[in-house]
Amino acid sequence: MKRIRLVTILLALGLLVSGCGRSVQSSSTKKSSSTETQSYVPTLFFHGWGSSYHAEEHMVQVAVSAGVTHTVVRAIVSKSGKVTLHGQFKPGDLHPIVEVGFQDNKGSDYHVVGSWAKNVVVALQQTYHIKSFNMVGHSMGNMAIVFYSLENSQNKQLPKLRKQVDIAGHFNGILGMDDVANRMTLTQQGQPTKMTGTYRELLGLRRVYPKDQVDVLNIYGDKGDGSHSDGSVSNASSQSLRYLIAGRAKSYQEQKVTGPNAQHSKLHSNHRVDQLLIKFLWSK
Repeated sequence: MKRIRLVTILLALGLLVSGCGRSVQSSSTKKSSSTETQSYVPTLFFHGWGSSYHAEEHMVQVAVSAGVTHTVVRAIVSKSGKVTLHGQFKPGDLHPIVEVGFQDNKGSDYHVVGSWAKNVVVALQQTYHIKSFNMVGHSMGNMAIVFYSLENSQNKQLPKLRKQVDIAGHFNGILGMDDVANRMTLTQQGQPTKMTGTYRELLGLRRVYPKDQVDVLNIYGDKGDGSHSDGSVSNASSQSLRYLIAGRAKSYQEQKVTGPNAQHSKLHSNHRVDQLLIKFLWSK
């Protein structure tokens, strides 16, 4: 009788332990599933002509210091367009920053630069299943952004662009190349009275730029020397972005930065630009 009672107790204990084991496994599975469904919203930084990801490091470190993220990943794009990711997104850190570096940093074909930007977006989508992202460009980096949008805005298979920051963008020409200080004028709607060939291509954005989806901040510099420019790009060339996308953007705003540190190559390390970026992108 005692033997039967002992066997019964042991069987009951075995079932209890087995049940506990199943409970722990189920909890672990739920936790793993929750981690996999996290929605990362990375911010991609694009550098200018002849530059590298090093030009982005000041702005990125300011964002890290502001508590935006502790995750900084580097995306290096080869001359053939292949993307190599260095570092990885951390679970729970949902606003990572991606420093994009083009190995061919003196390309003059903006369609190619735009395709490289797409390759970075696709690499992040395939690796981290991102649904949306932000873009920040300085100088030629803006061309990577606008040509990406020109050629991919209607592609529903790609993640959605949410916020766009343009710094020192030469959308309708560069001083000393196809523009002269104080020559360019804009209509009341922001359309240049004289358009470059590149700008005429970008007019397609008025039809395809995402409707009511993207918040845009356009930052440009004025050295205050009478040229109404940052020394390399006229304010009118930078402001010509408004005519291309303001009618379709969710919101559009411009910010002029003035003084010696508003010079073209100094804007990506300008304290005022830092403040504007942090507030606009991450409300810090």
